[in-house]
Amino acid sequence: MIRMLANVTRIAADLLIKAAAFGLVLMTVIIGWQVFGRYVLNSTPSWSEQAALTLMIWYVALAAAAGVRHGFHIRIVALEDAVSPTVRKWMQVVSNTIVGLCGAAMFIWGGELVLRTWSHVVPSLGIPRGLTYLALPISGALMALFAFEQVLERLGLRAEDAPNEETA
Repeated sequence: MIRMLANVTRIAADLLIKAAAFGLVLMTVIIGWQVFGRYVLNSTPSWSEQAALTLMIWYVALAAAAGVRHGFHIRIVALEDAVSPTVRKWMQVVSNTIVGLCGAAMFIWGGELVLRTWSHVVPSLGIPRGLTYLALPISGALMALFAFEQVLERLGLRAEDAPNEETA
């Protein structure tokens, strides 16, 4: 079970990073088109700014979730480095639990935001405003899952330690 969780989260985090990178590239192209339209064509596309903002919300949220899995968020480790390995492990368990709870909060209240804004339309794009915010509950759920995996790992329940389902 732990091995399957590790495989699923690894694949999901890799897909999140690829989707976030694609969103960043697409946003850059859209902003480039907006600048070209404004200064060369003297006609700015009406949809470009909202499309770029929507993409930014999505790629930041997706990359933030992947960051929980891969541990590439900025953090200060001076206190962590100054304590014993046992205390360090429990500090990491507590911090990952807090991250997981924040992810769960993003899932719950982000979901409420999506439901409350789904009937509002982004005029320049013609899409529901809730679609813009849908990245919040998705990334929140993934953050909670990735943080849960980190807690299991800190507690010594690693995928490589788990029995293989084929041999068990």
